[in-house]
Amino acid sequence: MEKKICSYETLFAVSGNLVEEDCKALVEKFVNLINDNATDVNVNEWGKRRLAYPIDYITEGYYVLVTFKSEPSFPIELERVFGITEGVIRYMTTAKIEKAAKAPVAEAATEEAPVDTAEEA
Repeated sequence: MEKKICSYETLFAVSGNLVEEDCKALVEKFVNLINDNATDVNVNEWGKRRLAYPIDYITEGYYVLVTFKSEPSFPIELERVFGITEGVIRYMTTAKIEKAAKAPVAEAATEEAPVDTAEEA
């Protein structure tokens, strides 16, 4: 049976209250976890940003966006690890929908009945 591979995108925020070395270590931990279990990995570090509202009195977070392709079971495990890791304040993984190439639509030859616009008496 063929393994199903899907495209995913995950965004996670690490606490801005952590020392820079600890923050980089957490980011590297998750990037390595994704590299070990997925393909076509693309990491985009957004850096430290101010949160829209405080989360547990934390006002800044270090954001990382990662896109990858994997089996559907891996994102479930990834989110489980996010949830039990101290220092990760928010995370979200979404499946990316691949747009299929548009196939040319054959124009069907439809015959239209002539429309009678004259009123009958």
